[in-house]
Amino acid sequence: MSKLKITETSLRDGHQSLIATRLTTDEILPILSEMDKAGFYSMEVWGGATFDTALRFLNEDPWERLRKIRANVKNTKLQMLSRGQNLLGYKNYPDDVVERFLKNAIFEGIDIVRLFDALNDFRNLKKSIDVVKKEGAHCQCAISYTKSPVHTVDYYLSLIKEFENAGADSICIKDMSGILLPYEAYDLVKSIKVVTNLPLELHTHCTSGVAQMTMLKAVEAGIDIVDTAISPLSSGTSQPATESLALSLQGTQWDPQLDFARMNNTADHFKEVLKKYQDNGTFNTKVLMTEPKTLQYQIPGGMLSNMIYQMQTLNASDKFEAVLAEVPRVREDLGYPPLVTPLSQMVGAQAVFNVISGGRYKIIPTEIKNYVKGMYGKPAAPISEELKKQIIGNDDVITVRPADLLSDGFEKFKEEIGSLAKSEQDVLSYALFPQVARDFLQKRQDTKETMSEDMSEDMYTEPF
Repeated sequence: MSKLKITETSLRDGHQSLIATRLTTDEILPILSEMDKAGFYSMEVWGGATFDTALRFLNEDPWERLRKIRANVKNTKLQMLSRGQNLLGYKNYPDDVVERFLKNAIFEGIDIVRLFDALNDFRNLKKSIDVVKKEGAHCQCAISYTKSPVHTVDYYLSLIKEFENAGADSICIKDMSGILLPYEAYDLVKSIKVVTNLPLELHTHCTSGVAQMTMLKAVEAGIDIVDTAISPLSSGTSQPATESLALSLQGTQWDPQLDFARMNNTADHFKEVLKKYQDNGTFNTKVLMTEPKTLQYQIPGGMLSNMIYQMQTLNASDKFEAVLAEVPRVREDLGYPPLVTPLSQMVGAQAVFNVISGGRYKIIPTEIKNYVKGMYGKPAAPISEELKKQIIGNDDVITVRPADLLSDGFEKFKEEIGSLAKSEQDVLSYALFPQVARDFLQKRQDTKETMSEDMSEDMYTEPF
């Protein structure tokens, strides 16, 4: 039994889970050299919501952030999270966009790409797997873990064999809701280890209060790598604390042998940084509260907080419990989709509409119609013909890979954004988030023009 490897998530999922992904590059850079020497297997630093948030709220170029992190991290692998054909957005993108995006991410320093599909539809991952392998990066394929009558251990083992046959370098159990119970984790890890020799990683969340126990049982079962976050950005809807797990395993056969002095320095840094987010209200202590109902309803922490907000804006907070109870029913109706982006938002919205509209499926969002048409992929269980008829009428359900219906798009995006884009990466930012990226690129250009004018004025006002 070799030592346990640690993937440190605070620079991606840690702050995404607790402070809405608001860490700035300037808050990250000063501590990178300490983190780089702490002994982590990898650091998750990019992907997920980091890209959108940088452009939308921080007025930062996410590509520039990646370059700066890579320049400061010399010893540790850099990792990103991608939603397969959705990349970092919320819909399927054409194959040429997927290829260029991943090529650029790997070129700028990403060593490990964790790929997942919200429906566990292998077809939505195949293109990304091929690109990551071709570019020489480590391809980690993740199962989106959920529970239902169809999501059995055999279901997951079959999916993992598909990943392995496609060339995956490692496998991740991605438990986005924190619903994997300790003894289930032990059995699942043991079962996976029988069918594959690929390294196995566990990603979970503390939302429901079981993550630390689950992680320990997974370690005992032979997991190779686990995801943890430095203590100030851990727990609640985030991952278990890195230091606590490392101390718990110290002196055992699984001892990750991390540098505690450097981890303490890292923790001290982020404790200080978090004061700002506590003061401005971004860091809401609600995200630290344990919510055992997660185990009952399988609702991830982020989805839970979004639904609370939704119900408040609709003046329907009194119906919140009814919505919670409706979520599992909608999941069953729709073929038990895992509650992960973008499906968690879609199922949550449908549950809200079912409760407040006075009738189930009286109001149906466009995204749910597209889902039932097969535009997101194939559900794990069939949707009843009666419900299909109610949602999409006589429209056909597609059976091909959804991205097969998309034409190449990069040149079209390039033409649309025009001279505001100064690089291929600018075009890719626009392809994923058109309006947000356009606003960012316009602001960048206006700032440069203003600076240029100021400099030229200074030249003429300065005495020779």
